[in-house]
Amino acid sequence: MNVFVTGASGWIGSAVIPQLLAAGHHVVGLARSDDAAAAVAALGAEVRRGDLDDLDGLRAGAEESDGVIHLGFKHDATDFADAGRTERAAVETLCKALEGSDRPFLLAAGIALLAPGRVLTERDATPMVGPEALRGGAEELALSYAERGVRSVSLRFALTVHGEGDHGFVPTLVGVARERGTSGYVGAGENRWPAVHRRDAARLVRSALERSPAGSVVHGVAEEGVPTRAIAEAIGRGLGVPVRSVDPDDAAGHFGWIGMFFDVDAPASSALTRERLDWTPTQPGLIEDLDAGSYFRT
Repeated sequence: MNVFVTGASGWIGSAVIPQLLAAGHHVVGLARSDDAAAAVAALGAEVRRGDLDDLDGLRAGAEESDGVIHLGFKHDATDFADAGRTERAAVETLCKALEGSDRPFLLAAGIALLAPGRVLTERDATPMVGPEALRGGAEELALSYAERGVRSVSLRFALTVHGEGDHGFVPTLVGVARERGTSGYVGAGENRWPAVHRRDAARLVRSALERSPAGSVVHGVAEEGVPTRAIAEAIGRGLGVPVRSVDPDDAAGHFGWIGMFFDVDAPASSALTRERLDWTPTQPGLIEDLDAGSYFRT
C-alpha cells in the first residue's frame, strides 16, 4: 500500500513508519517543519509538507494514497476546543477523500475518559459525540464513514504509550516529582492506568491497517490497568525521593494539569483486539520500563 501518515514524526508515528516499511508498504509522512521533515526522511519515508490546518493538502494526501493513518493532533494548542475543531475538520476532510473507495482510515483515539471506573472494551461506543465533544467527537465521526465506503478503524491507545524517549504523561509525572521532591499519587492510588509499550503499539497499528474491518475499534493496551500508586512508587525509586498520597482536593495544585488524568480510573481490555489481530505484546511493562532508568536521565 501507499500509506499517508499524519503525525509521522511524532512519538507513535515514528515507530509506526519502520513497521510499515518493513512490511513492504510505501509511506508518505506529513511534516509541518524542517525538523519534522528531516526526521520523517531519516526513517525512510517520503515527506509531504503541511499541517492539520492545511485541508487541501490533507485531501490531496488522502486521494493519492491507498489508505490513511491519522496520528496527528494539535497537542501544543493553547485552546483545546480549537484543537478539537481542527481535529474534526481534518478527519472529515480525510474521510471524504476516501469515501466510496473501501480504503482504510485509521484514527488515533484515547481511552482515559470513555468509561471511568470500569473496564472499557472494544464493544463500548465512545460517549464523545458531536462537534463540541472532546477532540471534536472525531472517533464517532470517523467510524460513521464505515457506512460510506471507508474502512474506518479507531485506534484507542492506552493512557500511557511508554518507552525510552517518551515525552508524554509519565515524564510529566517524573518532572512533578523531581520539582516537588516527593512522588505523589492521588488518594489511595488504587485507580488504574492502562499502558502499552511504543513498539507493541506500532506493531498493532500495522496489523490493524492490513486486517481490521470497517467500523472496528482496536485497543492498544498491553496492561489493563497499572495502579497509580505503583507508578508513583517506581518514580520514587528512580528519583530517590519519598512517596506520598495527595488528597484528591489538592491534586490539581500538586500535579498541575496532569492531576485530572492521574486521578482517573480508566482500565481497558484488549482481549478482542488480541483475538482478532493475533496481537501479543512482547515489550516491557510500564513498571519494568520505569525501573530500567531511562525516565530519570536528565
